[in-house]
Amino acid sequence: MTLTLELPQALERRLSDEATRLGLPLEKYALRLLGSPPELEEATLTGAELVARWRSQGVIGSRKDIQDSQTHARKLRQEAERRLRD
Repeated sequence: MTLTLELPQALERRLSDEATRLGLPLEKYALRLLGSPPELEEATLTGAELVARWRSQGVIGSRKDIQDSQTHARKLRQEAERRLRD
């Protein structure tokens, strides 16, 4: 089936930018958006796609108090393990 949509330029630009960030052709990105519920979309993304999405949403770098993410994650795991033992 062929479907032709007339999109506002701002929306087209936003979709195109996101597709580029994810390293996908615009058509494939649009099909992905139309074909998968938003809550399942992140489960189907590759690691690089997730990083691109998080970067575009401002998640990466949002915690200025965390200097080393691996050390921080290790500390959180150790605290959780300690709580489970206690």
